[in-house]
Amino acid sequence: MRQALEGSQAIAQAVALCRPGVVAAYPITPQTHIVENLAKLVADGKLKCELVSVESEHSAASVVLGAAAAGVRAYTASASQGILLMAEVLYNIAGLRVPVVLTCANRAVSAPLSIWNDHQDSMAVRDSGWIQLYCADNQQAVDTTIQAFRLAETLELPVMVCVDGFVLTHTLEPLDLPEQAQVDAFLPPYRFSRVLDPHHPLTLGTLVSPDDYTEVRYAHHRAMLRALDVIPEVDAAWQQITGRSTGGLIAVEGPEEARVGILTLGSVFGTLADARQLADAPVKLIHLRSFRPFPVAALQRACQGLTELIVLERAFSPGAGGIVGAEARAALMELEHPPRVHNFAVGLGGRDVPLEILERLLAATGSEPTRFAIFDVDLSRLPEEER
Repeated sequence: MRQALEGSQAIAQAVALCRPGVVAAYPITPQTHIVENLAKLVADGKLKCELVSVESEHSAASVVLGAAAAGVRAYTASASQGILLMAEVLYNIAGLRVPVVLTCANRAVSAPLSIWNDHQDSMAVRDSGWIQLYCADNQQAVDTTIQAFRLAETLELPVMVCVDGFVLTHTLEPLDLPEQAQVDAFLPPYRFSRVLDPHHPLTLGTLVSPDDYTEVRYAHHRAMLRALDVIPEVDAAWQQITGRSTGGLIAVEGPEEARVGILTLGSVFGTLADARQLADAPVKLIHLRSFRPFPVAALQRACQGLTELIVLERAFSPGAGGIVGAEARAALMELEHPPRVHNFAVGLGGRDVPLEILERLLAATGSEPTRFAIFDVDLSRLPEEER
């Protein structure tokens, strides 16, 4: 049913439609509204699950780890410092191959303290072994959340659904919420092949010697690579039921014959799409939906024929440069005629990304590729020695 909902409320309702058995709740801006809305659904009798109010994000991750391992569908949400505090457990969840779904309401990481949006939090745990899917709008956030449970339980891998804090979580958008019957038809009852059962004892997370550790990590890596096939399959199954597609691994807009492309993640894609339409610019926009696993082949196909690729990201690695840019550049070097890659960080700490960004980006692609630059830096506000 189509209705106007705040992003956090819509995500909470999408989670409820998936019939979780346990939700672990700890408040941190800007994801608090998600677990608040879930708590209200439980209190109103509209969602039958165990809502556990914990004392920290570390505890929230630990609760969903135990719940999913014990045989129930489990969910939590966090952001920023909360993601960092639960990092230890995020690695455990992934390493144990436990199918948990987590919403990361992306927010800048301290210090300095910022409650506004960028992607430094999810990028900080990009190597933890979680599938990471980025949403461009709240309709994608709803659909991706539901798909994430099926994806996690099919592959027995945890899935992090990344949604831009405030830009999406606190914004009202008209969107379609699926019916319960549609979600039930799409999402089978929860199943975990190594469920903890006192009648059939086994151990999860035991000490592994050097003789076995490499094989465990190899198996995890192979499962992540299998997700490159399963993510589009799950999206296609969802499209059959609802008529909507999230784009799978990568979503592309713009003329096929375009010679300039822009690759980005999250809600900036919507800004660029509006700017492209207003300017009628012959630019191909590429939304990187799956950052982990990184869709090398899909990106190569999307960039065929491009002479210039601008990689726009809302995080970076200090002392090195762009995170997404480095991976995109490495993937495209395999092409016979790779595009020149220009890498920019924008919108750090929630700084506005205006419609004029498209025109300015196109102007910044000079005769030499830009290895990495932070866009919109006012050097006059910095000490001379740091300019």
